[in-house]
Amino acid sequence: MNINNLTPVSFGTASIAGLYQAVGLKQAFETLETAWDGGIRYFDTAPHYGQGKAERILGDFLRDKPDDSYVISTKVGRLLSPSAQPISQLNGFVDPLPFDQRYDYSYDGIMRSVEDSYQRLGLNKIDILYVHDIGERTHKEDSDRTLNQLLEGGGRALDQLRSDGSIQAVGLGVNEVEVCEQLIGKIHLDLILLAGRYTLLDRTAELNLLPLCQQHSIKLVIGGVFNSGILATGAVEGAHWDYGSPPESVIQRVNELEQICESHGTTLANASLAFPVRHPLVVSVLLGNSGSKRLRDNLAGLKSPVTDPEFWKRIEE
Repeated sequence: MNINNLTPVSFGTASIAGLYQAVGLKQAFETLETAWDGGIRYFDTAPHYGQGKAERILGDFLRDKPDDSYVISTKVGRLLSPSAQPISQLNGFVDPLPFDQRYDYSYDGIMRSVEDSYQRLGLNKIDILYVHDIGERTHKEDSDRTLNQLLEGGGRALDQLRSDGSIQAVGLGVNEVEVCEQLIGKIHLDLILLAGRYTLLDRTAELNLLPLCQQHSIKLVIGGVFNSGILATGAVEGAHWDYGSPPESVIQRVNELEQICESHGTTLANASLAFPVRHPLVVSVLLGNSGSKRLRDNLAGLKSPVTDPEFWKRIEE
């Protein structure tokens, strides 16, 4: 399957690797099977998800599928090494594999990361590589050093892997728009997997990033359409927003959005799924459910898009 024909709905593997709650192998495989049966043929993973757990699970699932029947993306920027002790919870993942991680965006770090991912996946192809969590949001005071690693060596590794046919496309996999705007034009990008910044609740990408992507012919895969969950559940007790607890201003805005949805006969979840699809640069919406039922609900919601122009006018207002 060519990356220019990504399925409009894709599946992200963070949740089946135990994000926020433990997920058994049986449930993980059932969820992946639901995704496949629902027509999804683009799967995204990363070493970060469960400390390599997501890559292992996804590789086992895809191993008996024809190579040309799916697209797989993984990420670079973190290297894993054996931990001295078992880990019950790390970086939001419950029951991860027993590995420590460190950041490395250098030439050698990216080349090693790709080789390690091949080993964990147990597959002989990776279609898309995303540079994972580069930028100030993750690295704070260490941001300049990691950016320099990427610009001085990591970018060359990505170019080499693409030019020799090892991968088909390069992108960024991030939760912030600022670093995307900073790197566009400095490294060759085909795609940006942007999580949580082009949603019904957070439209930060609209100001500068979307025009830049248009100018440089960069396509978008949109993840985090529920902003970590609050746009799926509503502002209920225990709802997640941006990987944490929502502030009062977010709770108020979610309640307002939910009222608009109800007045137009739709749900907050369906409107959240429909929102990014409306932009021509968006080639796929990434779902990341940990169970089959919620995934089936989301797939059904995407098949019944919100098209009422009056609804979208009220959202714009």
